[in-house]
Amino acid sequence: MNRTEHIALMASYNQWMNRKLYDAAAKLTDAELALDRQAFFGSILGTLNHLVLGDTVWLKRFALHPAGYPTLAPLDAIAAPADLKQLAFAHIRELTARRAWLDQLMIDWVATVQVADLDHRLHYHNMRGTAADKDFYSLLVHFFNHQTHHRGQATTLLTQAGVDVGDTDLLALID
Repeated sequence: MNRTEHIALMASYNQWMNRKLYDAAAKLTDAELALDRQAFFGSILGTLNHLVLGDTVWLKRFALHPAGYPTLAPLDAIAAPADLKQLAFAHIRELTARRAWLDQLMIDWVATVQVADLDHRLHYHNMRGTAADKDFYSLLVHFFNHQTHHRGQATTLLTQAGVDVGDTDLLALID
């Protein structure tokens, strides 16, 4: 598997797992989703919001790549969040719609990434405004790892709330 195939697999895994998470979350009430469970982002809803906000920030950064990536152009209409802990979506229905849209955007975008694109350095600013210059492929690995990390937290919170997410292994998507 080459690097572009790897990021395509990770984008598919992201979409598959998010569908499972959101299907599981739909079994809870709004109050149960918003309940402070003493997690990094408080609630299940807070954790899922963080993932959407973090993905938005990174995808907007990836749009700065010299390749241009027209598939990421729809992100221009979305403001970058000022804080990754904000509850941008107070209701799971709106959050689910944004999540599905972002996941499809990722699938479409990674299909356009070329092997040569991966060897560039990406110049961007972090959330504190500090300039950064990092290897693009390594940033993509971080991006997908960040998603997996926080989905693991969300899965734990859902399990503690009595909802089984089911199989979460990437292995399920590998031929």
